[in-house]
Amino acid sequence: MRVVVAMSGGVDSSVAAALMHEAGHEVVGLSMRLRDATPDEQRAAGGGSCCSPDDLRDARAVCDRLGVAHYVVDYRDAFRKAVIEPFARAYLEGRTPNPCVLCNDHLKFAALLTRARALGADALVTGHYARVHDRGDGTFELRKARDGRKDQSYFLFGIEQKALARIWFPLGEMEKDDVREHARRLGLPVWDKHDSEDICFVPDGDYARVVEAVVGPEAVPKPGPIVDVAGQVLGTHDGVHHFTVGQRKGLGVSSPAGERLYVLDVDGPRGTVTVGRVDRLLAAGLVANRTHWIDGAPPPADEVVEARIRYRHQGAPARVRVEGDQLRVDFVEPQRAVTPGQAVVLYRGEQVLGGGWIEAPTGG
Repeated sequence: MRVVVAMSGGVDSSVAAALMHEAGHEVVGLSMRLRDATPDEQRAAGGGSCCSPDDLRDARAVCDRLGVAHYVVDYRDAFRKAVIEPFARAYLEGRTPNPCVLCNDHLKFAALLTRARALGADALVTGHYARVHDRGDGTFELRKARDGRKDQSYFLFGIEQKALARIWFPLGEMEKDDVREHARRLGLPVWDKHDSEDICFVPDGDYARVVEAVVGPEAVPKPGPIVDVAGQVLGTHDGVHHFTVGQRKGLGVSSPAGERLYVLDVDGPRGTVTVGRVDRLLAAGLVANRTHWIDGAPPPADEVVEARIRYRHQGAPARVRVEGDQLRVDFVEPQRAVTPGQAVVLYRGEQVLGGGWIEAPTGG
């Protein structure tokens, strides 16, 4: 079979390509040029970013090692419009966005899959840690990876059912250590390369700087008040884009009672940041919108499913119900730091059911 492998230049996608080549498939490596990293950004990344010019060179070196074709496709404009600009707008609104989900939805499993079909490929292969299960009736399930430490199914809840038939995740059954061992055994030049941890266009972790660069000086959030739950002003901030729900460090204010303070709410339109005790971060549930269900429908309202409210969240038992165009999630036990702008992803055991984008926490 001919397969297109989405290659970021990291060890995971490189091993995915190598496994396909070893299995006898005709491999075509395809890398996305998403942006042009400056020298300062590349130095700040220290090898821990992705999709930089250096990563594109690494992807080509791997393909050369395997003796397979490699192409670079220019998606810089699409990436800016679909990922970077929504990222910046979300911070202006007081939300904490998840650009990796948007990138997967709009580019990796939409644009790249279309490109793979145009190249006559039978499948699009990526280095994600997730699994696709063929039910045998023409439908498929998206499942968690075998390695729970590296599972990336959270980022993939937006994949369409029809696309799962043409997507392969060869690392889904593997442990990360085994992946690196495969890379070393095959002599891939990236076998000891650091994993990508940061958002690719924020390699130094300075989200506020990126927001300011994208929106321009006229739209940069102005200074505003930091208040407690009673509305008492405790201090001022330099812009709401510096804060996210659950944040403790860098607040610049202290509690009159000497308690540790956490960000409870970020109100972008009003320019207000509300802080309070950690117990105020607990929420009984949440409201989400822009939902997507891989099988086309949500689970029954009486079923207890697992809800993950951010990538590193271990998941919590919950019940869900759809009301109009909104999804309501009620946790069996209250959860901490439900953050507007993040995704809530729902599971039935290993199976990814779907999810949506968090609008607000409910209860407390």
